[in-house]
Amino acid sequence: MTLLAAVAGAGAGAIAGSFAATVVLRWPRGVSVARGRSCCDGCGRTLGPVELIPLLGFALHAGRCRTCRAPINRRHPAIEAAAAVVGALALGLAPDWATGAAGALFGWMLLTLAVLDLDHLWLPDRLTLPLAALGLGAGLIGVAPPLADRVAGLVVGFGSLWVVAEGYRLLRGRVGLGGGDPKLFGAIGAWLGWALLPWVLLVASVGGLAAVAVMAALGKRPCRATRLPFGTLLAAAAFALWLVTVVMVVMVG
Repeated sequence: MTLLAAVAGAGAGAIAGSFAATVVLRWPRGVSVARGRSCCDGCGRTLGPVELIPLLGFALHAGRCRTCRAPINRRHPAIEAAAAVVGALALGLAPDWATGAAGALFGWMLLTLAVLDLDHLWLPDRLTLPLAALGLGAGLIGVAPPLADRVAGLVVGFGSLWVVAEGYRLLRGRVGLGGGDPKLFGAIGAWLGWALLPWVLLVASVGGLAAVAVMAALGKRPCRATRLPFGTLLAAAAFALWLVTVVMVVMVG
């Protein structure tokens, strides 16, 4: 059952990743995700059914449009593959289907937000707010942690980073934390509960320090104006800690 669930999660993840890639590539350009059929960015030709198959369509056509031979954005296969891994891990490791499906949805939305923040330093409310609502909804149907912990996590997560952001702005006279980060942290709290939020913040901060160290090693010395996609770090830390808690539950059970 674990292998079957992992395979099902990978397949569902590849499909979810295809949609996530469309969101990541269209939204920043102001293009609607719901309207219009998928087409080549180079020649505008509507894509055929085989070309729309996640990962396989890219591989069969060597990453190029079969008409104009323009390269297909590498974000498509990368996000599809990442979403497939998220789905396989969530459903393959979870103790039951409900927990696995909820975790996969959590991971796919975090992945979309992580890439948007990485590419554009943007965490849109149209994703963070539904993510928070879905977290509370998962608690309502009985997925751990309990609803009360999720509500507390939402309040503590948003409130703590909002206070930090406002305090920094008042003291330094400039923005140090984007407006979307507190909302994302609150949404993460709605999924993980309040108790795991310090660990999410710790893991994300360590990841940020590691990123700065890598930049320095590559000769890109960070300065006061350097902006890091903290939302990306929060998203990665949140899903990693969700996986850890799921594994611990399975081992104890």
